[in-house]
Amino acid sequence: MEGEVDKRERRRTLAQDALNIPNLLTFARIVMIPLCLWFLDQNTLRGCYFAGLTFTIAAFTDLLDGYLARKLNVVSVLGKLLDPLADKLIVMASLIWMVPMGRMPTWAVIILIGREISITGLRSVAASEGVVISAGQEGKTKTALQMIGIIALLLGYKYPLSYAGIDLGEVDLQRVGRALVYLSMIFSVASAAQYVGLFSAAVDAKDRKLKGEG
Repeated sequence: MEGEVDKRERRRTLAQDALNIPNLLTFARIVMIPLCLWFLDQNTLRGCYFAGLTFTIAAFTDLLDGYLARKLNVVSVLGKLLDPLADKLIVMASLIWMVPMGRMPTWAVIILIGREISITGLRSVAASEGVVISAGQEGKTKTALQMIGIIALLLGYKYPLSYAGIDLGEVDLQRVGRALVYLSMIFSVASAAQYVGLFSAAVDAKDRKLKGEG
């Protein structure tokens, strides 16, 4: 009887978690993924503009849902699962979609996806060992450069620049976007090395503690 009550309580808690504002924003970010790709697939100036706008809104909801979760004190297990998943899905989907369009080279996307899968696996193993690995400054810098670079790639056209009526030429956002993503890869590799170092140190510290207690 108590087991049934516990199951109902867990289901009710999960339903409540799914309906809190931060998690609803996360769900909205996931829904934006096919919308962003649909705009991008049109490969027109207008379509790419709306793809970039959709991605920018999604990136903003990522900042907003984390802030609201802490502000409203509604940090949940469901949110901890879905929030990073939604981020990785929209970033990876956008990058993969741009490979056949010629906006990103295959090798760069493979490296970025491989890094994300490896670090996600490492953090999962660490969590199972009771070790929490927080993102360092390199990881945060990587994310910021990557997000801005992807927005530039999504916009993907040459845009004229002018100031006070003076023609300043054109800016090729594909080149700008690729440069930023390439730069983010440097921080990506650095943050991956940092994660491995932190994981090794935390596991060693835990082993020493267990041996000391033993």
